[in-house]
Amino acid sequence: MKLPQVSGKEVLKVLVKEGFEVKRQKGSHVHLVKITPAKTFHVTVPVHGSVDLNPFVFRCIARQAGFTTDEFAKLF
Repeated sequence: MKLPQVSGKEVLKVLVKEGFEVKRQKGSHVHLVKITPAKTFHVTVPVHGSVDLNPFVFRCIARQAGFTTDEFAKLF
């Protein structure tokens, strides 16, 4: 599956919709957390205006959030 071209802002909106909460922000990096009974997920999203994320960064965010790359791409 081809990865979508999305910005950090768009990823942030999707993660909040999926139950993540913004924990803090340091500079242009937003740290989110999602606590489940089985595991706690910590995700860092770079938000550099409307600049699209590198595919490598997109895959890393998906892995941190507990999704496969395909599952995460379908949310967009």
